[in-house]
Amino acid sequence: MSKNPSQTLWFTGLPGSGKTTISKAFSESLRENGKNVCIIDGDELRAGLCQDLGFGKIDRAENMRRAAHIAKILNLNGIYALVAMVSPYAEDRDMAYEIIGKDRCMEVYVSTPLEICEQRDPKGLYARARSGSNTLMTGIQSPYEAPREPSLTIDTSREDLSISIRNLNALLNK
Repeated sequence: MSKNPSQTLWFTGLPGSGKTTISKAFSESLRENGKNVCIIDGDELRAGLCQDLGFGKIDRAENMRRAAHIAKILNLNGIYALVAMVSPYAEDRDMAYEIIGKDRCMEVYVSTPLEICEQRDPKGLYARARSGSNTLMTGIQSPYEAPREPSLTIDTSREDLSISIRNLNALLNK
């Protein structure tokens, strides 16, 4: 699997867990090693390609389906795809990995605890959820189903970014 010329690493976890930070740092590492890479960030998708979607279960599944198709196209063109999306439901992640191809996709669970994510709250999402103005917040009003068997688990409350990048490189080189 890891010798495939292009892969998708799907970073999943609660909002504020560090998915985007890790994917940006890892993309730099891949580029330094001569790899072509593209980050597919959930927030960026929702600002453009997926701006017509809400946060209900059906819309979240469609958001992930679109991201998976982009990742598949990138992989077929020799480009690593780093997908950074909350991706709260296991069945939707499974669907996305089927689209991409299980031989090309590795799941990275950013398992940062909810209380740490709430402390960070870079966009004020948790504060709005606790006040009742954001009623579909993952981890508060809406569930997050942790991956059953991720390829790698990262807890940014315990692990330095450089260690995460080293572990991601080791994962690709297995």
